[in-house]
Amino acid sequence: MILELADFSIQPGQNAAFEEAIQRGLQTVIAHAKGFQGFTLNHGIENPQRYILQIIWTTLEDHTVGFRGSPAFGEWRAIVGPFFASPPVVEHFNLLAKSA
Repeated sequence: MILELADFSIQPGQNAAFEEAIQRGLQTVIAHAKGFQGFTLNHGIENPQRYILQIIWTTLEDHTVGFRGSPAFGEWRAIVGPFFASPPVVEHFNLLAKSA
């Protein structure tokens, strides 16, 4: 199991439109990708233009090769990309421990 952590900064005043777009993109594009296992989306309190998206993938390659190398990635970016104030920061993590 791989955790993708994506840190988004969006343009001011675009929160409602971005939240609709990202949820639509998650449901219509990413949820259908091979290896997708689920997501959480978090909204910043101190910085309301900041969002953290966590996606669980079966393997790193499901995200970096399968999804990013597919036409679906272009569809995803067309939905959410117009809201970005700067390029997102994306990193991947291995699970080391989990609470019950």
